Amino acid sequence: MTELDARGAAIRAGDRSRPRAVLPALCITQITSWGIVYYAFPVLNPAITADTGWSTGATTAAFSAALLISAFAGIRVGRIIDRRGPRTVMTAGSTLAVASLLIVAAAPNLPVFFSGWLLAGFAMAATFYQPAFAALTRWWAPDHVQVLTIVTLAGGLASTVFAPLTAALADHLSWRTTYVVLALVLAAVTIPAHALALKAPWPKAPSTTAPSGSAATVSRSRPFWMLAIALTLSAFTVYAVVVALVPLMIERGCTTSQAAWALGLGGAGQTLGRTLYAPLARRTGATARTTALIALGGVTTAALALVPGPYPLHHSTGRHPGLKSIQGEGFRRAAYPQPELRSGCSARTLERGGALAEIERQERGARSCPHSGILAGSLSASRFRGHSCVRVDLGGSFCFGGGRCAVSTNSCS
Repeated sequence: MTELDARGAAIRAGDRSRPRAVLPALCITQITSWGIVYYAFPVLNPAITADTGWSTGATTAAFSAALLISAFAGIRVGRIIDRRGPRTVMTAGSTLAVASLLIVAAAPNLPVFFSGWLLAGFAMAATFYQPAFAALTRWWAPDHVQVLTIVTLAGGLASTVFAPLTAALADHLSWRTTYVVLALVLAAVTIPAHALALKAPWPKAPSTTAPSGSAATVSRSRPFWMLAIALTLSAFTVYAVVVALVPLMIERGCTTSQAAWALGLGGAGQTLGRTLYAPLARRTGATARTTALIALGGVTTAALALVPGPYPLHHSTGRHPGLKSIQGEGFRRAAYPQPELRSGCSARTLERGGALAEIERQERGARSCPHSGILAGSLSASRFRGHSCVRVDLGGSFCFGGGRCAVSTNSCS
């Protein structure tokens, strides 16, 4: 009881710098931002291509460009948040997200459609997990792990909420009007939430001790590159699955609403995966755990291509995107043994971290590769063999990544 009382007293002492409105606000805005800016596109893309005559490869290229922009812009966004706090950045990002979706909805041609998604990329960098994690880490440190977990659990439900909602709107409205309605929802929820809930004083950055080792040494090491390859291949598959799932289900005879529910179950799987990671980590080693999860992802990806139906069976195999959450946490623990780096530290901390700062930059690049992989998967499906065969190829990439992970993590031990 003495230890618990001491911990409670410490938490109460730090309550002044922990604004109560921040956590529920960020849970709501993460669900809304991810659900509308990210997960609405896979549901609406078949309608977009059918209505406009634009190719699937072209529309997906615009979406991929947004994700690439978000990866690069995130570095600058992190530095701004580190100095000034998250309120202005996230409020401006929400406003930009609304404007970008309205541009997408009104786009008369592909260049305007692309410009809307490029703006959306900057909005993603300013509103998705990274800025939210930076805010929570600074306000709640050193007890920030619990609140970060809560936000990621909530964010995992974004597709569960908004994929079916988007499909329901699309059943009664055009894709353009659907995007307008979603943009209005985004504006009503995220702009006031970020503007009002994030106005607490921004604490000073804590002093940190730079870890030993040089960036050049770590970034050139064999375990680092093996982990980077495994992470890239795994994420390549997961992100491509998200975009290709709805067209695949429609190709199999499902309605758009049914396909959207399958995509939404992936979000429920993410939340479940994040919940189960901690007990799984206590009972398994890093190498066996991460390799097995990636291999399981490969099997379920291939099953989506090989299983013709029925719809409930597709549902069960379609939940595997939730494995991404467990895999991602496993990679972070392997690459970032320091808890503060796993928890979402600020840009300044990373810059002080020497070699680990280089790892963070490399990981951002790895995240951008899967986004371009979405385009590659779409092009392959539309020009060559169809979504089913692409799923088999993606399953192979998943399993190959698992083998790479096994080799790299063994090299580290």
